[in-house]
Amino acid sequence: MENSSEIESKVNNLVGIIPIAGHDEFDFGQPWPNCMMPIGPSYSLLEASIVECAYAGCKSIWIVVNDDISPLIRKTVGDWCEDPVWAMRSFDPVPGESRRKIPIYYVAVNPKDRHKRDCLSWSVIHGALTAFKIMSNISDHMSPSKYYVSFPHSFFPSWQLRDHRKIISSSTNIYVTSRGESVKDGRLTSFTFDKEDWMEFRRVIRTGTGKRVPGSTIEEDIYLDPSERWSARFFPVEKVFKPLNLENSYEIPVEDYFDIRNWQEYVDFISASRSINIVRPTKSILIGRRYNRLFKDDQET
Repeated sequence: MENSSEIESKVNNLVGIIPIAGHDEFDFGQPWPNCMMPIGPSYSLLEASIVECAYAGCKSIWIVVNDDISPLIRKTVGDWCEDPVWAMRSFDPVPGESRRKIPIYYVAVNPKDRHKRDCLSWSVIHGALTAFKIMSNISDHMSPSKYYVSFPHSFFPSWQLRDHRKIISSSTNIYVTSRGESVKDGRLTSFTFDKEDWMEFRRVIRTGTGKRVPGSTIEEDIYLDPSERWSARFFPVEKVFKPLNLENSYEIPVEDYFDIRNWQEYVDFISASRSINIVRPTKSILIGRRYNRLFKDDQET
């Protein structure tokens, strides 16, 4: 692990990735998406992930969610949030002008990948690729330099990232730990990665099976049993993100961390959260507004 004094180079554009699609293994049996489970008054797991990305210093946030629930997510979250560092400047002579917006974008998994390799880790890979393609086509100056992953299936008070904001925005990768465990141990803790790491993650996904027996040709026409096809959709996060090099990364230990993937973990979190003051940052970060449309189609009456 490197010290903060050894980190010099600055990342131009830190992009936040919040994976929602591909979390079918986390099921609370409720009619709403699992990421909308409340953790406080009018405060959900997804909103906590957005706040975490804002505290980390992300310039934009990309939520990977399928089309069936994206309207509900967008209506709840909105199109942008605010940077907490610039929203809490009480001594600023003109506070309204110094506030900085963080745009929120919504990305759907490609239909050709659904039910084939759309695990939770694939949502991270697909979201990073989509952000890179779109922003690079706009300008080279907007091209993402690093990606910050926040899982909406876990929680910790995100204000703990405030002191590490400069380190997170550096060229050195970081990883969040709870009691010494990270994403490589199966915990849904946050981390950052770059283009080279992305290539390694995709190689792991490509080791999954397809329809045919590995090594067979199209002419042989030998198919796997349906239960053995498209194995990548069942890959856990510790397998896909195993190539992460934590020895050269900066560790950020956090307190009051909880995995919230099933009902029992949710009950444990609710019991322990009585000692944690969880308040929705409505006035400072989660504004919940949407951009106005540039035009509107006229409908004949």
